[in-house]
Amino acid sequence: MGRMRMKQGLFFLIVVMCISLLSPVFIFAAEEKKDMRPERGITVYPEFSTVSIAKGETVRMDLTLENKGRADETIDVKIATVPKGWKATMKGGSYLVAGLYVADGKSRNLALNLEPDKSVGPGTYIFQVDAQTADGKFTSTHKLTVNAQERIPGADDIQITTSYPVLRGQTDARFEFSLEVLNKSDSDRAFNLAAIGPEKWEINFKPAYEAKQISSLRIKGGQSQTVAVEVSPPRETKSGEYPVLVKISSGEQKAEAKLMVALTGIYKLDAGTPTGILSLETMVGKPAIVSLFVKNTGSAVNRNVSFSSFKPENWEVKFNPEKIEALESGALKQVEVTITPAKEALVGDYSVGLLVDGEKGSSKTVEMRTTVRASTAWGWIGIGIIIFVIAGLCGLFIWLGRR
Repeated sequence: MGRMRMKQGLFFLIVVMCISLLSPVFIFAAEEKKDMRPERGITVYPEFSTVSIAKGETVRMDLTLENKGRADETIDVKIATVPKGWKATMKGGSYLVAGLYVADGKSRNLALNLEPDKSVGPGTYIFQVDAQTADGKFTSTHKLTVNAQERIPGADDIQITTSYPVLRGQTDARFEFSLEVLNKSDSDRAFNLAAIGPEKWEINFKPAYEAKQISSLRIKGGQSQTVAVEVSPPRETKSGEYPVLVKISSGEQKAEAKLMVALTGIYKLDAGTPTGILSLETMVGKPAIVSLFVKNTGSAVNRNVSFSSFKPENWEVKFNPEKIEALESGALKQVEVTITPAKEALVGDYSVGLLVDGEKGSSKTVEMRTTVRASTAWGWIGIGIIIFVIAGLCGLFIWLGRR
């Protein structure tokens, strides 16, 4: 056991000695590698050397200043050559920059902006960027070529996308489309909003998740913004498909989005009695008939209109017909309802509900107050009993009087 520990200790000592001996070698190698760089040296270069743009567009890219030497440097930089009609700037954050400090072996980036005015036409434009150290001993130069071309028809800088270009619902609904508007250019731009829809339709634009109405919006270069298009058709509009064309423009640039509203019409029913009276009299166990009208007050055909009721226990309610296959808009149909109280029903007032159920949740309930009266036969029997009792009493008095 002791011999094993001695071997382990000896192995550990050898490893430590090897590391100690080799460390200077690694450090020396690293120093040798670092020494491979020149004492001083700088370079300047844009992100791209040659770019092609549409006439009137602004060029934006990074400009890199690199310190290739082993000493820290303060580097002065300028755009030495700027073609006529162009404005060239270099920015670091929100500041215009003409020089900056760069540590040895490091690089720094500036934002280079080349903006043409309206007089600049198609052609090739060359920009030259010069950089030098603070003492002027080391310099670097790089050229950037910009090819300005006539705008290709159809190559617009506005893109409109929507996940749901077709919305379906009833005529009395309010439809809201969500559009994503992308500013494909590099500059901030204002966009005008317009829409063409069916006559008398109300179409409004709103910012996403806001209630206010807008007619334009401003989008930063290269970014997108969501806009809501709210469409409200008139209530009298018939069912069908109706196109809505959205136009978004900025100067000469424009884009269109074709939307569609599919109206299913309004589903609505009304029901009641022709006389407007909602009360009924009947007798125990005897059927009573009431006439019920059903009218389609919506704009769509209402199909498979069914009937049901809620009633006291053991009562019977029947409808004739039991179902209406189709009821056109504005149409009215008569339904015969037979209400039969239970044989054990007591004399008094009861409530019977008549339910009319149509499509898309359209329904109507008519509540009938039903009065149950006793049978007339029992009334005559009662009268007969009373007469019999009176006659008996009269006979008894006469008989007792004679005695």
